[in-house]
Amino acid sequence: MNKPLVGIMMGSASDADVMTQGAEVLRELGVPYEIGIYSAHRTPDRVEKFASQAEERGIRVLIAGAGAAAHLAGAVAARTHLPVIGVPLAGTALSGLDALLATVQMPAGFPVATVAIGKAGAINAALLAAQILALQDSDLRKRLGEYRERKAAEAIKASEELSRKNP
Repeated sequence: MNKPLVGIMMGSASDADVMTQGAEVLRELGVPYEIGIYSAHRTPDRVEKFASQAEERGIRVLIAGAGAAAHLAGAVAARTHLPVIGVPLAGTALSGLDALLATVQMPAGFPVATVAIGKAGAINAALLAAQILALQDSDLRKRLGEYRERKAAEAIKASEELSRKNP
């Protein structure tokens, strides 16, 4: 792929199963990305360096997925002017509700777009990042339309198969 336009960050290796779902969507859409583990608590200097240098490296949108206290998206938003999309992840007994609340409650001046908890959130974060990029890329806008058409066709096919199995 070309120079990354989206940076996907996650708080720990245990988040990879979910966050790679978003990476797969970006790959399908032909959006170059990079992905890595950046813990707001265990590796704050690494988070600072990545977030503060992302724009000069060509990144245009950042996606940050974390569970529990979920400080990653906020820590990133505090260090860049790029759009940041937060993905709350389940990882505690609260099943991601704690991460959702931590991600969505950013103070004024440090916005974080917040999506659903877990896999749906990772996928939607990738789609939102692509939509932001598509504002200036008509080819990507076309690929997004084709992606939605494929998803609609898959849903219709699944419904028809279900109807055939359950007359």
